[in-house]
Order: sequence, then structure tokens, then C-alpha cells
Amino acid sequence: MEPSKEPTPEQLQTRLRRIEGQVRGIARMLEEGRTCEDVVTQLMAVRSSIDTVGAAVLDQHLGSCVEFESDPTQQVIALRQAMKLWWRFAPAAGAVGADPTTEGASSPLPLA
Repeated sequence: MEPSKEPTPEQLQTRLRRIEGQVRGIARMLEEGRTCEDVVTQLMAVRSSIDTVGAAVLDQHLGSCVEFESDPTQQVIALRQAMKLWWRFAPAAGAVGADPTTEGASSPLPLA
């Protein structure tokens, strides 16, 4: 299996513009009185799109912050920091947009 290529900044910008359009569409749906199910379906599509962009950005960060550290101790520190960032972002962690002090919003990793 061939590894996937990282999206370019231009591709990420294109995805974000598409998300903007989706959000404007949701606002119109609310103005038009569309059903709750239709609105929630579109909200979930936006969330999925944002998660995809976020994962790509975090993946690029991980590659740049860990890959270039020559000292193994610094690599571990950089990897832990990247994992903490992921836990703040990851929906499964209950952390989407949450304050890190909110229950369920912080990484299970130790602070050190």
C-alpha cells in the first residue's frame, strides 16, 4: 500500500472554503425552517470535514515536530506534546472546542 500524500496548504484552504459554504448552507436551512434531521445531518457533515482538516494539520505538525529532533528524549517530548494536542482536538476525547480544564477534555497522558 502506497502512503498517502499530505495535503498542501492550498488543498487545506480549499477544504476550509468548502466548509464555510456548508455552514452558510446550514444557516439558510435554519432560516427556511428545514427539519431538525436535515440540519443535524449537515452539521455532522461539517464536523466530519473539520475533523479531516484538523487531522491533516496535526499529522503535518507531528511529522515536523518529531521527525527533526535528533535527540531521542526530545523526540519523546515532542511526541507527547503532539498527542496532548490531539487529545484536545479528538472528538472521542470529548474535547472538541473544550477548555482543557473541562472534564473529559484533557489528555489521559501525564502532565510531565
